[in-house]
Formats: sequence, C-alpha cells, structure tokens
Amino acid sequence: METATALKAFAAALAVAIPALATAWAQSKIGSAGLGALAERPELRGVVIILVAIPETMVIIGFAVAYLIIES
Repeated sequence: METATALKAFAAALAVAIPALATAWAQSKIGSAGLGALAERPELRGVVIILVAIPETMVIIGFAVAYLIIES
C-alpha cells in the first residue's frame, strides 16, 4: 500500500511540475516579445498583461489535477 501512496505523490508532483516548467518557458517568450511590443506601442500594455497571465492557467489546472490524484 505504501508503494501506491508514493506513486500517487509522484504523479501529483509531475502534474504540477510539468505545467510549471511549460508556463515558465511560455512566459519567457511572451514576456520578451511583449516588452518589445511595449517599447514601440505603449498602448498595448493591457493586452501584454493578459497574454502573460494566460499561461498561468496551466499551473492552476495542474494543481487541480494533483489534488484529484491525491484525493482518489
């Protein structure tokens, strides 16, 4: 039974870690492009903030999946 618990914990950790890494990579690309766009057109500030925030949903979904894995 301890092996099943350990595997659940590992699966939950992967459910958070992989989307977190993907989010970090996406935000680095979006952030640098967004700053370049803001240098030329400052009125795009709101759009850039939204585009940087969208990848964060992957981590939130990862937390939800991890919770479901642990609770099952």
